[in-house]
Amino acid sequence: MKALNVVSQRFLVSAVAALIFAMAPVAASAQDISTSTFQHGTPTVETAVRNAQVVYVEGNDLVLKLENGKVEHLVVPDSDRFTIDGKTVSVKDLTPGTKLTQTITTTTTPRYVNTVRTIKGKVFHVNAPSAVIVSLKDGGNQIFKVPNHAKFIVNGQEKSIFELGKGMSFDATIVTDETEHIVASSKSVVGQAPAPATPALLGVLLFQRSAAVLEPASTPTATVTAEHVWARLPQTGSSAPLIGLVGLLALATSLGFRLVRSKEML
Repeated sequence: MKALNVVSQRFLVSAVAALIFAMAPVAASAQDISTSTFQHGTPTVETAVRNAQVVYVEGNDLVLKLENGKVEHLVVPDSDRFTIDGKTVSVKDLTPGTKLTQTITTTTTPRYVNTVRTIKGKVFHVNAPSAVIVSLKDGGNQIFKVPNHAKFIVNGQEKSIFELGKGMSFDATIVTDETEHIVASSKSVVGQAPAPATPALLGVLLFQRSAAVLEPASTPTATVTAEHVWARLPQTGSSAPLIGLVGLLALATSLGFRLVRSKEML
């Protein structure tokens, strides 16, 4: 949002509307002529930064929450622009939650004006010794400050302010010194749009894994030998039953030999 507003504020620094009166009548063709000279001073620049967050927006109505917590309602024209995440948008494109930063740069330049004006007027009222009210050619009345050394030429005769009377005609040169302040203001607003909102939970919570995790890993084919099988069998048996069986057979054989010898002896 960028706008340029040039305002000329007139501040009277030294309102010296001095009457400088000629020693001879000034020609009528030289009356009511004004010339001005201008001199610019050194400008001053002020920068102000405001941060806010969009609370509500509809059409050109914009509601902001300021840093101090206050809420501010603005009616923003369509011509104003905002720079959001590098893109230029209008107020209608803003969304709640957008953070805005406004930078206002104000440049004030003083301008000194010196105006010289020649007039032909009549005395309306005298406030001696410092001021006189003059009826001008356009019909209006205006008050002027009179320097101490000023002399009025009335009908070819030199007169002081104390000798003036209402209705006397005279010629005068008016010098006015004043100061104007020219103010130029520029505004720019940049912002950051809010992140997408997380959807609300609904029903059971499920997790989706990536395809790389779901695919079974390929295993190389291994050659299985008897030694491998034997090595993998559980060691649950022992040789004690076999030894017992061999002992029983030996005992039975011994008994058989004894029976045979007994029969031979008979």
